[in-house]
Amino acid sequence: MAQQERAIRTRKVILEAAATVFDEVGYEAATISEVLKRAGVTKGAFYFHFPSKGDLALGVLDQAVTTDGVEPQEVKLQEAVDTMLIMAYRLPREPVYSAALRLSVDRNSQRLFGTRWPDWISLLSALLGEAKERGEMYAYIDETQAARLLLSSWTGVQIVSEGLPDTYDLSTEVSRMLQLMLPSIAVPTVLSQLEVSADRSARLVAALPDDEAQDAAAPV
Repeated sequence: MAQQERAIRTRKVILEAAATVFDEVGYEAATISEVLKRAGVTKGAFYFHFPSKGDLALGVLDQAVTTDGVEPQEVKLQEAVDTMLIMAYRLPREPVYSAALRLSVDRNSQRLFGTRWPDWISLLSALLGEAKERGEMYAYIDETQAARLLLSSWTGVQIVSEGLPDTYDLSTEVSRMLQLMLPSIAVPTVLSQLEVSADRSARLVAALPDDEAQDAAAPV
């Protein structure tokens, strides 16, 4: 059991180091030697988990889709909101998520590894579909189209705010985006119950297991 735990921890350390390098220089310029240096592991340990740099990129991308921290809610639409708020909080603080986004928007990386956009759309679509069945959304809303537009808007907010000269808090920006978009989706009685504040994202992340919460709270 101890050996298995060490292997899991080593794999996580390697992925985090790779994500940091990918996030800083991109996939093409990243080198295994730099990842080894950042991770502080041996070549043997590295190649046991990841036979190639491409496997590293896939490993990072596989971490990108998560609902960690999203708890069941009386209003199902709140779970979709929480999913987006939590990721807005974690992405600037955890290189695995920012690196996954960088890999996903880079044309060369897209060609090599694809993206996890379809997985995100499926995840959000399922949550929105349940919300629609409960009468929380307007009946004419197509949950898959809504999920795609929410994801596109979320991604656009991150990319644009990162490229602006001033400093923008992603949680705040995503909160504002949701405040603009949700009235087009949620029926009024449900809309009034939704909490979309940026502060909610920090509270949700604080409730994660200790190791994940510590990772999320790490300085940018």
